[in-house]
Amino acid sequence: MTLDTLSRPASPILDEPVPSRYALKVGDIDVLVISDGILPIPAHVLAHNVESKALDNWLDAQFLPREIAEWPLNVLVVRSGDQTILVDAGLGMDPDLKLAKAGRLVQRLEAAGIALDSITDVVVTHMHMDHIGGLVIEGTHERMRPDLRVHVAAAEVAFWKNPDFSRTVMPDGFPDALRRTAKRFMEQYAAQIRTFETEAQVAPGVVAQLTGGHTPGHCMVRVVSGGERLTFVGDAIFQVGFDQPDWYNGFEHDPEESARVRIDLLREFAATREPFVATHLPFPSIYHVAVAGDAFRAVPAVWDY
Repeated sequence: MTLDTLSRPASPILDEPVPSRYALKVGDIDVLVISDGILPIPAHVLAHNVESKALDNWLDAQFLPREIAEWPLNVLVVRSGDQTILVDAGLGMDPDLKLAKAGRLVQRLEAAGIALDSITDVVVTHMHMDHIGGLVIEGTHERMRPDLRVHVAAAEVAFWKNPDFSRTVMPDGFPDALRRTAKRFMEQYAAQIRTFETEAQVAPGVVAQLTGGHTPGHCMVRVVSGGERLTFVGDAIFQVGFDQPDWYNGFEHDPEESARVRIDLLREFAATREPFVATHLPFPSIYHVAVAGDAFRAVPAVWDY
């Protein structure tokens, strides 16, 4: 996997009206951001601890519809040394949810020249279905290499044995779909899961770190090489979180801790000027953070052609 092969598909992609992969270098490490598509959800899920008028005003100011929010779904492929690491795996294709614009990861990996059996490691930031669904599509597990290592925080594995959704505010159908997908994932990959407590070095310059908050075992992945850095924050930062970092997202299992984690990360990135990638920010989801009064401002990185 090189930047040249990542950027040029082996064959035309007929259903791709816009680019769906973006390659960059972090020192000596190759990184590829891949779009798994778009997840439409009710917009009220973006914030449930404020009056609906406040959320409507924010959506209006962002030129976004008030009824349905279309969440981007982004994953990373990282090449460090002889390891190829997939960070999260997208939504997959849950037929009960009828999500026509999402679940494209396997096709887009193949279009980028990345065979499933070339992946040596998977890091799962957390076990929500839009992060593990691509691994449980029928036939996918059989195409992965038998010595695949799947890195997940121990707290995440423990949580999904008996998940508690009492503090979440999810759309109908999602809790059952989350349970079903997590159960299937843990059954299929039981022999390949490698748990860690607070931190795990996945490859040279690639470290998974526990954050908690969004789920008890939510983690992020830091990529560091040659004095350069990039962090994949998973679901720790959402689009609304820059202007309103203390608004609670409906998928957060511990809203107060999620807000603390989010604010700490935004402060860190504003101070260090380090770029980051998030699952649900617009593709290619490479952002910087600036301080804007009492809040923050998202600054998209300029595309590198």
